[in-house]
Amino acid sequence: MRGIFISFEGVDGVGKTTQVERLRGYAESLGREVMVTREPGGTPLGSAIRRLLLHGVGGQGDAPGAADIAPRAEALLFAADRAQHVAEVIRPSLEHGSVVITDRYLDSSLAYQAGGRELTAAEVRNLSLWATGGLLPRRTYLLDMDPALSHARLKCDEDRMESAGDAFQRRTRAAFLDLAGREPDRFRVIDASQGIEAVWGAIKADFDQLLGELA
Repeated sequence: MRGIFISFEGVDGVGKTTQVERLRGYAESLGREVMVTREPGGTPLGSAIRRLLLHGVGGQGDAPGAADIAPRAEALLFAADRAQHVAEVIRPSLEHGSVVITDRYLDSSLAYQAGGRELTAAEVRNLSLWATGGLLPRRTYLLDMDPALSHARLKCDEDRMESAGDAFQRRTRAAFLDLAGREPDRFRVIDASQGIEAVWGAIKADFDQLLGELA
């Protein structure tokens, strides 16, 4: 059976985790094997990189600014995580015929580094494509919402990305939407300000159509 690669994207707080679990359960109910993963952090190496990316390198007692990560260093850390993730988890699962669902993938690097951090899109894209061997999802669900609304949903302490400021989050959202506009065959943009059931209904309908196309 043919593997299917699905990614979920969007700024923090849009409800990706909930919808990833909905899709997992639905695909399993259809008899498909499912691998759910995430970036950063989908492998042991990725978990170590995730801690650096989300919480910085400084601990208590460090000098001010010790937790800062330079934009190019940040992009390279994301690429290292992604290279290991593809080699260790994603490609083997696809070759096995599984539905692979990842919470974030290459497009997050393009949106956060090339949009939010203001690196060039070409640099970040080329780095990510090299790291993954050119592997792209068959479908990317972009859950879109005003960052002011999504930020209000967050219930835990903010990490480095979430605390980067309103302007950063707005640039990131705009970058996601620009990516979706450039690849309409791969992306499906879904209004995440709707209720959970409405969002899931849109995803399920599209996933059913995708399965029909691949049958």
